[in-house]
Amino acid sequence: MALDEATTALLAQLAESGRPPMHEMEPDEARELTASLKEMYGPGPEMARVETRSLDLPGRSVPVQILVPDEAPRGVVVYYHGGGWVIGRIDEFETLGRQLAAKTGCAVVLVDYRLAPEHRYPAAHEDAWDSLVWVDRQLTEIAGSRVPLIVAGDSAGANLAAVVAQKARSAGPALAQQVLVYPVTDCDFDNSSYVDPENQLMLSRDTMIWFWNHYADADQREDAGVCPARADDLTGLPPAVVLTAEHDVLREEGESYAKALQAAGVPVSLRRFPGQMHGFFTMVNLLPGSAEAVDHVAAEIDRQLTARTG
Repeated sequence: MALDEATTALLAQLAESGRPPMHEMEPDEARELTASLKEMYGPGPEMARVETRSLDLPGRSVPVQILVPDEAPRGVVVYYHGGGWVIGRIDEFETLGRQLAAKTGCAVVLVDYRLAPEHRYPAAHEDAWDSLVWVDRQLTEIAGSRVPLIVAGDSAGANLAAVVAQKARSAGPALAQQVLVYPVTDCDFDNSSYVDPENQLMLSRDTMIWFWNHYADADQREDAGVCPARADDLTGLPPAVVLTAEHDVLREEGESYAKALQAAGVPVSLRRFPGQMHGFFTMVNLLPGSAEAVDHVAAEIDRQLTARTG
């Protein structure tokens, strides 16, 4: 299936800028490019409470934004943004966070983890884990009671969500669900979706190699803390919601990870979105596919939370 019309039009609009592909940019240039898209998303729904904090952790501070949709959230979602561990800030994802909060009835905590190459692996991993532990300790303050805790993310953020879900299995906290939107789960640059010419769009094979080279050394990529698909044991992990895009270099590894979770006995909802490219989920108020995907995630979270209380 070809890209949908809205995506094709957006790519044509972006091409008019004359910018080089991301993998030919310096990290700061790439960050400016993605930050410029923020204005296109517009405002999100009103929240009952919005709070920005800076978590004081050993040797560093990690900003988080807490979006609370009403006075009695039914859960708390810790959300890690995408951007190849190199680009992205939480203000660029606020509209998405507000939509998720409004549609799920859950508080959403956006985590501003440290970025590579200034902070290579395991910096983002450490920030993702420590922020999750902090949120777990603050559940009652955030939501008013010990509501279910969910981890979620897109792309590199979904990588972090999958990694902390594996760690939480043995170390706690207990997680109700993991939501992985076109996750980075491995680093095989030669699989079928990576080499497909139709998938070389906003995210390409060359760009993913550029991201990986900024983030982690080749020998570190054998570690499940970097590539969650390389974990020896996937049993006992929280139920997973996995979304992939048809035209995405990460499609095969995301779907392979979902199938590996299923084989390990983990309940999995896997859905591929036809006609969509990598990044579509976060392009709220811009691509119709984003609205459909956010509604899908909200429905899956509602199903899980309802099952827990039913």
